[in-house]
Amino acid sequence: MKNNHSDLSKEELLQLISEKESLINNSSKEIQQLTENVDYLKLQIQKYVHLLYGKKSESIHAQNSKQEKIVFPEFGTTDLNLPQDDELQQITYKRNKPKKTRTDFSKLELPENLERIEVIVEPEHIPTGSVKIGEEVTELLACQPAKLYVKTIIRPKYALPSNEGIVVGALPTRVIPSGKVDVSVLVMLLIDKYIYHLPLHRQIKKYQQLGIELSDSTIGDWTAKSIEVLTYLYPGLRRAVESSGFVQADETTMKVLDKLKKGKSHLGYYWVYHAVKEKVVLFNYDRGRSSDVPLEMLLNFKGVLQTDGLEQYQKVGRKLSGLKLAGCMAHARRKFHDALMFNKSQATWMLEKYQELYAIEAIARDHHFTDAQRLEIRQLKSVTILNEMKQWMEDTIEAYKHKSNPITQACQYNLLRWERLIFFTTEGKVEIDNNLVENAIRPVALGRRNYMFAGSHEAAQRGAIIYSLFATCKRNGVDTVKWLEYVLDRILDTKQSELDNLLPQHFTEIFPA
Repeated sequence: MKNNHSDLSKEELLQLISEKESLINNSSKEIQQLTENVDYLKLQIQKYVHLLYGKKSESIHAQNSKQEKIVFPEFGTTDLNLPQDDELQQITYKRNKPKKTRTDFSKLELPENLERIEVIVEPEHIPTGSVKIGEEVTELLACQPAKLYVKTIIRPKYALPSNEGIVVGALPTRVIPSGKVDVSVLVMLLIDKYIYHLPLHRQIKKYQQLGIELSDSTIGDWTAKSIEVLTYLYPGLRRAVESSGFVQADETTMKVLDKLKKGKSHLGYYWVYHAVKEKVVLFNYDRGRSSDVPLEMLLNFKGVLQTDGLEQYQKVGRKLSGLKLAGCMAHARRKFHDALMFNKSQATWMLEKYQELYAIEAIARDHHFTDAQRLEIRQLKSVTILNEMKQWMEDTIEAYKHKSNPITQACQYNLLRWERLIFFTTEGKVEIDNNLVENAIRPVALGRRNYMFAGSHEAAQRGAIIYSLFATCKRNGVDTVKWLEYVLDRILDTKQSELDNLLPQHFTEIFPA
């Protein structure tokens, strides 16, 4: 090519200009891509900084708005926030922020059912002739340290007349026949580990302070055998889930020591199922995260399965004709909460729409709507809001053509799952989100921070059994300690056909929390 442009022909100049334009366009695209990468990395840094130092709450406070009324004859008129057809961006409903009140502990009411131990404090000097005219009574909350004691079972033996033999009282059935341990200690072991998340090695130190030396093997054996006895109740929980018409599902990880991997742990999974109407929670441990795991569990299930959108559940939905999938609006909302740092005004607009949906759910919950009433209010109000949200997301994606950012990613996440996300507007029994089953999983997350891992795959499955029973107690408002004492005392003497009568959901009125 000639160096002097003045010597170039017209065709050569046009070719040179075309090459330069192409180079500029390519450079512009590279710059745009690099800029987007920088913006993305900045957002990631901001997100991690927020996770470390920012507030964990995902709440967002709305401002003043117009309101309309919903009228249900059974409940009268109720304020409800509805979207308005305004051209200006407008927050569409008003919520009063509850005032934080400080508890006055000097006015603490002490429960009447607590034992009263009286301490009499007489004046140092009572002059002769003084007459008692009354008492000043001061009540203080007090406690005694836990104590261990030996429970001695004495069974008198009687010789029958005429040398006909001997009679002796029957020894009560014990959870561990060869173990010198009472049910009360077994209950404390399980409650301390799976509710208060106290690892067994810390419990051993606790017992040392109470005056008894227990070995790792002893305390581990007691725990394992107690849960093995409770395993008889596990099939009843599974049948309750399988026969339910609406189940929520989620999963969480659990590190497990694996004998085949020296010095390493295996990452297993708790698959968790929550039968909403029956208030039954079922944990199932598995070594992997294959779709075969929930498929095997749900083979006999026919109804609605609500999940966070994990692909494994979609595969299950495609294989089981009697299963309908519902999505989780809380997960969808979270995507826009994460996008706040990218575009606050757009993300806030969508977050306020989610708030409107949840305000409708709160009205239905606070007024104890039936499933039919909840479906009616959703069809009347929620569908309109959802249609507005969908149109906004489609317009936003169109406006950001060929550009990827947290806002468009959040829109795409929602629209790809839209039919499942709005499923709750078609059946009144279905929840708006999956939060109930997520709440049931929280004890596992707390436990992981303390005991770190399960000692074996068998131990992980035993954990699934006890987590299932304790979570079901909590969902039904049952006192876990009283229920556990009752069941461990009786389960070995209970007929197999009557085992389901010992499940926590049947003790709501007997052992209220």
